[in-house]
Amino acid sequence: MAEQIRPATRSKATKQYRQVLIFMLTTFALLFGMGTVAYAAPTQSQISTQQKAVKQHLQQYINSVTKDGTVSVSFYNLGANANTTAGASNTASFYKAGQLAVESPNAHKAYTSASTYKMFIVANILSRIDAGTLNKSVLKSTGFKEMILHSQNGFAESYLASYGLSNMNSFVKKQGWYSHPFAAGRAARTTSATLVSVMRKLDQARYPFDNASNRSQVLSLMAHQVYRSGIPAGANQALKGAATTDKVGWLWSYNNDAGIVTLPNGQRYAIVVMTHGHGQSGFSGFPKIARITKNVQTIVYGKTTTNQVNQLYAD
Repeated sequence: MAEQIRPATRSKATKQYRQVLIFMLTTFALLFGMGTVAYAAPTQSQISTQQKAVKQHLQQYINSVTKDGTVSVSFYNLGANANTTAGASNTASFYKAGQLAVESPNAHKAYTSASTYKMFIVANILSRIDAGTLNKSVLKSTGFKEMILHSQNGFAESYLASYGLSNMNSFVKKQGWYSHPFAAGRAARTTSATLVSVMRKLDQARYPFDNASNRSQVLSLMAHQVYRSGIPAGANQALKGAATTDKVGWLWSYNNDAGIVTLPNGQRYAIVVMTHGHGQSGFSGFPKIARITKNVQTIVYGKTTTNQVNQLYAD
């Protein structure tokens, strides 16, 4: 009669069998790529190539809508804060601030600013408050708030008259902005490149927008200004839930809008669209501003680009 295998012997044999099986499976996985999949981050060259493709597409579009000289556009992607969905994503580096910035060929040409010049007054007031030469209470005044909320002119015109056009030009020039916005006997002028720089500094809390409390008040007023058929409308048409803080201006045929857009996932960008001509009057140019904003946002942050970027980081 065959000898029976004792329990201890059977247990030892089973353990040895399992060890051999695990070794074989591990070896097989390593040889044939069946182990845990680890996605390698794309190279900087791959990222740069895809960024270049997005910028080329955007540049072609912006060139097409500004070619007759009656529209000027400046776009600057601001990235996303780390505590947002976009900022925490592995694709955040693709949208690093400034990497997708594009401007029209005439972005540094000065046009009638209309009421967007009031952002220079805001900047100057904040700088004087920081320096201790102006009382902070001005920010609570009805005139200051109405200058942004309803773009009323009284406060702005009075401030320029008392501070002086030459002094204001000197201040604006020191910020690296278009150096001669104000002159007696003509409407204020500026460039889309200058206005997008204002929006960048405001978003990034850089001087003269470096006081957190004062900056927050300005942004709140801009978020609640009532003329929202330009950038705010276009951004929300491209993606529901997009939030815009902006300053508009309209004078004669000139319809302008300068703003900061925050998407639901946390991505942010600054955009300025200045328009004139083509029989525009009142607010008739703002649907054009909305359309341009919608298309710019779609090119940079829409489904096609998003899918391409996600694929880049997944490969």
